[in-house]
Amino acid sequence: MGLLGILVALAILIGLAFRGWSVLLLAPAAALVAALFAGEPLLAHWTQTFMASTARFIAQFFPLFLLGALFGKLMEASGSVSVIASWMVTRLGEHRAILAVVLAGALVTYGGVSLFVAFFVLAPMAQELFRSAGIPRRLMPATIVLGTSTFTMSAMPGTPSIQNAIPMPFFGTTPFAAPGLGIIASAIMLAFGLWWLGREAAAAARNGEALGGGMPASIDSLAGNEMLRERATTAREFDPAELGHGVHAKDEPSVPAAALPLIVVVLVNLSMSLFFLPRLDIGFLAQARWGGITLSDVGGVWAVVTALFAAIVTVLALNFRRLPSLRETMDAGANASVLPAVSVASLVGFGAVVAAMPAFEMVRDWVLGIGGGPLVSLAVATNILAALTGSASGGLTIALDALGSTYMARAAEIGLNPELLHRVAVIGSGTLDSLPHNGAVVTLLAVCGSTHRESYRDIVMVGIVGAILALVAVIVIGSVVGSF
Repeated sequence: MGLLGILVALAILIGLAFRGWSVLLLAPAAALVAALFAGEPLLAHWTQTFMASTARFIAQFFPLFLLGALFGKLMEASGSVSVIASWMVTRLGEHRAILAVVLAGALVTYGGVSLFVAFFVLAPMAQELFRSAGIPRRLMPATIVLGTSTFTMSAMPGTPSIQNAIPMPFFGTTPFAAPGLGIIASAIMLAFGLWWLGREAAAAARNGEALGGGMPASIDSLAGNEMLRERATTAREFDPAELGHGVHAKDEPSVPAAALPLIVVVLVNLSMSLFFLPRLDIGFLAQARWGGITLSDVGGVWAVVTALFAAIVTVLALNFRRLPSLRETMDAGANASVLPAVSVASLVGFGAVVAAMPAFEMVRDWVLGIGGGPLVSLAVATNILAALTGSASGGLTIALDALGSTYMARAAEIGLNPELLHRVAVIGSGTLDSLPHNGAVVTLLAVCGSTHRESYRDIVMVGIVGAILALVAVIVIGSVVGSF
């Protein structure tokens, strides 16, 4: 009955979430269903298991949600994202339209700008560029996915994405874990994605395929779509309802001023991770008042938080006089972080209750018994949970909460570098999370004025197949030569 309860709870969570029900209601309800089938105490699991795990996730990662959303909103309101994307598109031109959109998306998201902010900036530019180049509109969503939701989310060393931050407390790693393998994975994702998109564009030109006449949706047209919002906020760290709030600057910054905050994110993150934090005397963290922890438990999060804070200060310093209503814009950025953080934390709470069920031992034994060693089983676990929850961050945290310590113990037994676990876990979470019900996929299709029937096959190829190829390469290379 316990295993049946877990399956019923998952079916309730997935089915109703796909229909637009709030995860804030579904996650505790589904957790209680699992506990009920197992004959476990309901109220104790709600207040002591579910809420304790939810609160722990918020305590660890809410600063990243807050500063990441605030930074993205300031970059959008100041016009910096538009300037960077326009510059990239102008430099490469319509003859390299696909590459221009991909690199523009990669540049802003690797610099810490939220995915949904990038969506709304890139879609209109891609529309005009693709029309001029004679590329079908159906390829727009996949092109944007390749630049914003693949290698810059899970593989590039130092990426400030929440997915790259989640394994750090579990494995004692930094945002730059396994940098060589991350670069190899990024190259595979980028090369495969560009090959596929180029192939499709060439085939469309040979066949005389119509360009398509749909138009990208405006922020205002999607801001009131509550079903879309519920799906989106479990998928990424920005509430799209806040994109229409705040006041935009009337004039745009220069290209150097627009790009400087992104450079600050990368440089400060690198400096904190590799130079400053390891040299600090922080033995005081071992005291009970600080939780009896070490630098490895918090260093990675501290590095990203500091980088985002420095970037926010840079944006404000460069654009203070240009932002007509700074308080309103910053309020919108802060508000954009709350619902995603609590939604993902609720999924984590649900996972904690499921992991506490006696029947979960069967699931754990099955996952750990997958052939190929801990890297393969970790990849399978993160893939499955990200697919089931429709959330890379939620699925990744659930997997590591339940199995992270076990993987660390097994890694120690065989001499496996935790950095390799980190990179495999993050890339694994960013593959099957892009199934049709994923909030980011649904939002992007709506933003581009496209449908699953028109564009989803290409999203699968660049967002799932390319990522799986990169994941396999990292596992094979890492198993042979280790982490580097």
